Amino acid sequence: MPLPLGIRTRFLRPSGRLTGKSLQNRPLPRGLSTTLYSTNVHSAGASHARALSTGSNQSSFPGRMHRGTWACRQGWASAYYRSYATDVMAEASPEDLRRLNMLRNIGISAHIDSGKTTLTERVLFYTGRIKEIHEVRGRDNVGAKMDWMELEREKGITIQSAATYATWGDFNFNIIDTPGHVDFTIEVERALRVLDGAVLVLCSVSGVQSQTITVDRQMKRYSVPRICFINKMDRAGANPFRVIDQVRHKLKLNAAAIQLPMGAEDKFEGVIDLVKMKAYYNEGYRGMDLITKEIPAEYLEKAQEKRQEMIATLAEVDEDIAELFLNEQDPSEEQISKAIRARTIDRSFTPVLMGSAIKDKAIQPLLSAVCEYLPTPLEVENFALDLKNQEEKKAIIPVSNLPYVGLAFKLEEGKYGQLTYIRVYQGQMQKGDTIYHVRTGKKVKVSRLVRMHSNEMEDVDKVGAGEICALFGIDCASGDTFTDGTKLSMTSMHVPEPVISLSLTPKSKDTANFSKALNRFQREDPTFRVHLDPESKETIISGMGELHLDIYVERMRREYKVECTTGKPRVAFRETITQKATFNYTHKKQSGGAGQFARVMGYIEPMEAGEEDGVSTEFSNEVLSGSIPTNFIPACQKGFEDGLEKGWLIGHRINGVRYVLQDGMAHAVDSSEMAFRLAASYGFRDAFMKAGPIILEPVMKVEVSAPVEYQGNVLSSINKRKGTIVDTDTRDDYCNVTAMVSLNNMFNYSTELRSGTQGKGEFTMEYERHAPVMMSTQKELIEAYQKSRTQKK
Repeated sequence: MPLPLGIRTRFLRPSGRLTGKSLQNRPLPRGLSTTLYSTNVHSAGASHARALSTGSNQSSFPGRMHRGTWACRQGWASAYYRSYATDVMAEASPEDLRRLNMLRNIGISAHIDSGKTTLTERVLFYTGRIKEIHEVRGRDNVGAKMDWMELEREKGITIQSAATYATWGDFNFNIIDTPGHVDFTIEVERALRVLDGAVLVLCSVSGVQSQTITVDRQMKRYSVPRICFINKMDRAGANPFRVIDQVRHKLKLNAAAIQLPMGAEDKFEGVIDLVKMKAYYNEGYRGMDLITKEIPAEYLEKAQEKRQEMIATLAEVDEDIAELFLNEQDPSEEQISKAIRARTIDRSFTPVLMGSAIKDKAIQPLLSAVCEYLPTPLEVENFALDLKNQEEKKAIIPVSNLPYVGLAFKLEEGKYGQLTYIRVYQGQMQKGDTIYHVRTGKKVKVSRLVRMHSNEMEDVDKVGAGEICALFGIDCASGDTFTDGTKLSMTSMHVPEPVISLSLTPKSKDTANFSKALNRFQREDPTFRVHLDPESKETIISGMGELHLDIYVERMRREYKVECTTGKPRVAFRETITQKATFNYTHKKQSGGAGQFARVMGYIEPMEAGEEDGVSTEFSNEVLSGSIPTNFIPACQKGFEDGLEKGWLIGHRINGVRYVLQDGMAHAVDSSEMAFRLAASYGFRDAFMKAGPIILEPVMKVEVSAPVEYQGNVLSSINKRKGTIVDTDTRDDYCNVTAMVSLNNMFNYSTELRSGTQGKGEFTMEYERHAPVMMSTQKELIEAYQKSRTQKK
């Protein structure tokens, strides 16, 4: 059989048993993604826990393939990986395999106010992690455990992600509760980067909302399998099957309910498990007792109908279920459970559960579903880049007997110094170990190792592969990799660019605390930026929205006793070009003595459609004649990058430009790196002004919800701010309006909305894209910029 392109034959030679040394970070065949193998973990409920806890290692380690990697379906490829994985597991201890099979690293994410933190509070209570349930906003002067910041309890929103550890039966959970507000999206981003699975919480009334779509996009970016949980089944207007339809159409997920609610709104009693065909009720103090009963007669027909829908949806993506379905055979509970697990892990199916966190109903079945359907660390593909071998991908296997590899994904400043959250991807880490900081090349000692429970710390002596922990006293940045000494680097996380800025001036002369606070916030939050305006000499802070920046100003006042005056918010405009333009620039200063000479020739052009939406830039070297010595090419690139920093229309950063260097000239004596850097920068400026430059502004996707009687006022307010209505939806006496509006036109909108809806309207917005401003607006912005520069002179 001919080999697929990209597969090297040397990987097909039969080889003897692999030794532990030869297994360490073995390179992958080109064209294949990593395939990891684990023991069968498909049985359900208590038998599922018992089967895993025995640590049986007699299976053939069935593989899991990344969906779409067709080559892994070939018998020889599967055999190769099965052999590789089997040998890796054979050298791991049975205790380590048992620990990994019983471990789940999960995140809980949602749109704001979907009940995410309320749900997490119940999870902690039912797992015995906390003794009493406390609600969001700190109404009882305590507040939810995971919202430990004073500001979080006052505002009733999660600002920072919080980690905890819990047990459910024989299973161990690492849980990260993330913010729902779009301004704190980096907290969701870095949590999903290190998690193996997630629970996506939706409101039974509001359904899929703007931040739901954003979170789903982040889950897809990091290939995170998820379970959907429809919360607030006790609310008026609850309609879980409408929400499931939205999940299918808006999120493009192959979703199906694996539970049926018994009642809704104030008559919500519990749920029916469509796999086991049993009814669950919560009784006792705070619903601690989960009662299992036969399905009530009035729900039996509906349960059978929804069970068939679930099986039909599974049959679309699972061959075994499809065969039974086509033969009109009813699959067993074990077969359905096995299919749901396999297809959830390969992300071709999304199981949907439902309940009411605030009413303490149907939370325990969700915990069991997490154990049953979300992956172990052994079932998730992870790579590292070999920095000594042209960044070749290396498979990272999460067992403790291999060399240590860990990723720092979050930093916090505590009373004992910097606290660094780390996911251990391979090997183990013990107190007293010396680990290698790949980016700096320095070795650091692990002086204290802790496991987090919100803002509380529990000291531990060691952590194994797949675990999440925190270290003290390590100077690093978010996204840094630590190893046992090997030059391996984990890929970092996506960090969105800020969209809004404002000037910040301390009222007192206590600049030490002012600088200390800003430096800390920058280290902790990659989306919070600080710079000094070279013209006004003002300190400028940038972030993801008004709330994002307001929170940091307030934290500065509370935590550092620094009162600040803030300027008017500024939008993060960008500049770009619309057409191709050439440059031919000579930088020449030769008047005796050491001179400067450099000539550059080429062109600039807009980035093609689809290339990161015009956000990226590119430098291309097409000099073939040797007219510019190769040692000066990096200086030309640096000159282009210098020009990008500040545009010539309104002084904002330039995006979406390709710079092509084609020719030039050098002088044997007077040419230098600085001369070519300046020539490239000035040449770019000349070409930029000939290339149809325009100004781009951030456009926000705005979602407004208000009682239907105020729909006219809502539409009018959007039109007044020059927004484009994308969609309107009316349900249960409420209207939902989706629109695209320039961020520059959205300032103080909350005040106008409250006034126009008598305080009953609310809105959310998230960054959608940068788009050209109207020509009249561009003219106004350029005139204002030129006027401000004249005044400063």
